[in-house]
Amino acid sequence: MNKGYFGVIGLGYIGLPLAIQFTKAGYHVVGVDIDEKRIGLLKDGQSYIGDISDADLKSAIDQGLFMPTADYGALRDVEAMSICVPTPLRKTREPDVSFVVSVAERIAEYLQKDQTVILESTVYPGATNDLVAPILEQASGLKAGQDFYIAFSPERVDPGNSKYQMQDIPKLVGGVNQASTNQAAELYRNVFTTVLPLSSAKEAEMAKLLENTFRAVNIGLVNELATISHGMGIDFWQVIDAAATKPFGFMPFYPGPGWGGHCIPVDPFYLSWTAKANGLETGFIDHAGHINDRMPGYVVQRVSDMLNDRNKCLRGAKILLMGVAYKHDVADLRESPALAIIDAFTQKGSVVSYHDSFIPTFDCIGQTWHSQNVGTATLKEQDCVVIVTDHASFDYQALIRDSVLIFDTRNATRKHRQGHSNVEVL
Repeated sequence: MNKGYFGVIGLGYIGLPLAIQFTKAGYHVVGVDIDEKRIGLLKDGQSYIGDISDADLKSAIDQGLFMPTADYGALRDVEAMSICVPTPLRKTREPDVSFVVSVAERIAEYLQKDQTVILESTVYPGATNDLVAPILEQASGLKAGQDFYIAFSPERVDPGNSKYQMQDIPKLVGGVNQASTNQAAELYRNVFTTVLPLSSAKEAEMAKLLENTFRAVNIGLVNELATISHGMGIDFWQVIDAAATKPFGFMPFYPGPGWGGHCIPVDPFYLSWTAKANGLETGFIDHAGHINDRMPGYVVQRVSDMLNDRNKCLRGAKILLMGVAYKHDVADLRESPALAIIDAFTQKGSVVSYHDSFIPTFDCIGQTWHSQNVGTATLKEQDCVVIVTDHASFDYQALIRDSVLIFDTRNATRKHRQGHSNVEVL
């Protein structure tokens, strides 16, 4: 085992930034991923993650600080390693921890005495103790918390957020015992400005779920209020701005076409599944999920109503989606509401296209979609333009000028639509 050597398993939106952050602190980082295409790109100094530049990646590789590989055996000599693999939901909305299980089984083949294993992938409370630790113990013959150390430290990355750098976001750490917490916290203090040890892995796991469930529930609340306000003829965006002037007791959340990203549409269901497995109820979480899930359908219905008012129907209507990424200014399609919106419009017989320079192509409902160039002629031939993602690069003045009809799900046109009757807002 070599001091100053760190391993990262899963080189995606969480793992790759973590790996590069450790290299900036002077660590030699072994990055493991089973995707050979990713490994090839990384070795060539090409980043596929928006938050990591090619320059930073190439610098780490040229200095010999970052070693991407598909070989788990390279983890044998590291001081510590972090697991950063996806934890999606099954179609039944039950947690899918199969990637974590697979990684734990592979790690166990090479686990050495005194190594530290840190799980960063979102899991249900108790998974570190009851799922990962036993796998490592059984295969390695080592005792967790005694022969090796294991802890949970939730990732808190916000893709595309340049205001908060990874190293400046407080790092939560909770181990299967105090020794494991201490080992993980000591390691992360070399990289993160603030490290907050918790009493156990369960508290750290629950903290991650609380953060994102809090957001999911509040997004569900404003989405429900937005639909109610529209039915009552109330400008809900003005209502939010008004309420936000209160200097205490209120935090603004904003409605939209649905929820998206790697956390918000997933993490609350890890918590509700665990609660139900323990005979407990999760009313707020379940209702928020229902509201947020129905928003893509609500978007399609609003567009249908707008077209009906102009003696048009959805079938055969040309619909252009502006933006398909789940949030503004990122090339991230994970769980994007745009996917459900495209599916719904297509089922209604609409002719759907999209424009998003961040995502030039993607697969959805059995076909490959390509971003369309947007000019005056393209906009004028659309029956309705739907702003799904509020990218800063969009020319909203031109959209309003050249489009027959716009449905703005993000209030992105607020500075430009005054005096124009062709724009409706969610």
